[in-house]
Amino acid sequence: MSLQNLFKPGTLGQYTLPHRIIMAPLTRSRSAQPGDIPHDLNAQYYAQRSTAALIISEATQISQQGKGYAFTPGIHSQEQINGWKKVTKAVHENGSKIFMQLWHVGRVSHSSLQPNNQLPVAPSAIAVDGQAFTYEGMQDFEIPRALESDEMVEIINQYRQASQNALEAGFDGVEIHAANGYLLDQFLKDGTNKRHDQYGGTIENRVRLILEVTQAVTEVLGGDRVGIRISPTGSFNSMSDSDPQSLNQYLIKKLNDYNLAYLHVVENFGDSDNSHFNFDNLRHLFNGAYIANGGYTGESAERSLSEGKSDFVSFGSAFIANPDLPTRLKQNAKLSQPDQDTFYGGDAKGYTDYPTLKDENREMK
Repeated sequence: MSLQNLFKPGTLGQYTLPHRIIMAPLTRSRSAQPGDIPHDLNAQYYAQRSTAALIISEATQISQQGKGYAFTPGIHSQEQINGWKKVTKAVHENGSKIFMQLWHVGRVSHSSLQPNNQLPVAPSAIAVDGQAFTYEGMQDFEIPRALESDEMVEIINQYRQASQNALEAGFDGVEIHAANGYLLDQFLKDGTNKRHDQYGGTIENRVRLILEVTQAVTEVLGGDRVGIRISPTGSFNSMSDSDPQSLNQYLIKKLNDYNLAYLHVVENFGDSDNSHFNFDNLRHLFNGAYIANGGYTGESAERSLSEGKSDFVSFGSAFIANPDLPTRLKQNAKLSQPDQDTFYGGDAKGYTDYPTLKDENREMK
C-alpha cells in the first residue's frame, strides 16, 4: 500500500508539520536521581527520534504530588527545567517539534513517592488495583485521600506553573494528560469519581476540573500550542464509566471553546473495549486536529487518514525500537521489535542502542 497521505504535510495548531507521523508519549523511567532531572542520555534518545513530525514527551509530573512512578521526570524545579532544555535543544537542532505531556497521576502513586510520605490524592477514596513502581520495588497501591473542593485551585495552579516551566524549557507546546486512569481521567469517569460537590455526579460536574485546567494552560500558551489526550474506553488503572459516549461528546464540545491544537485519542489500549464506541463522532465534533493512537501500523494509519478518520496518527512502542520510524515506513523497511524487559528504568540498553536503517545498511556492507 502506498502511504501517500501519511507523508503529506499537515497543520497542527500554529505549526505546519512535514508529515502525519507523531511520536506518542512513552514513559521510560530514566531521569537522573535525585531530583527526577532529564540529562544527556534523554537528550540523545529524543534526538534520535526527531524524524517524527512532532514528538510528545514522556509523561512529566507537574509537582511532587503528581508523581506516581520511580525515575520519571518532572517539570517543577529549576534543575528539571534546565535538564529539559538539553532535550528541546537536541530535538530542535534536528528540525523537529516537541510538546511536553503534563501529568498528575492522582491515585496511581504510593506514599513513598509523595511529599512527606502523605497518601496519594484522588477524586474519591477508591484504590486502584495492582502495585506501584517505587524506589523500594513494587508495592501495593493504597487507598488515596479524596481531595477537598478548595484544593482544586492548587491543582490547577500546578498545571499553570508547569506550562510556564515548559515554555522556559523550550517546548513548542504542551499536551494535557487526561487519559489512562490518571488524575483528570479519574475525575472524568464515574467509576472513580463518587463526589457530591461541584466536581462530581453529573457529566457537567465531572468535566469541570479538566476544563479549568485547560483554561489555565491555554492562558499561558494559547490554545494553538495546547493538545489534550483522552482514553474514552480505557480500563487501564481500574477505570470505567457508565456512559463514555455521552461523557466524551460533552467534553469535546466544551473543549472547542479553547481552540486547542489537537485532540489525541487512545482508541485501543490494553484490555479496553472499544467495540461499542463511536470515535468518528469525536473526530467530527472536535474543531482542531485529531490524532489517532492505538496499535496502528503504517497501512492502518494510511487507511485512517484516507478515510478521514484522523488528521495525524501517533506511534508508541514502534518508536522505541525504530528511532527512524518514518524513514522505515516510507521505504517499507522491516521494523525492529522492542525489548519489553528494558522499557522502564535502566541505562542506554534498550533506550538509545536501537540501530537506524542507515546503521543496519552500513553493517551489511
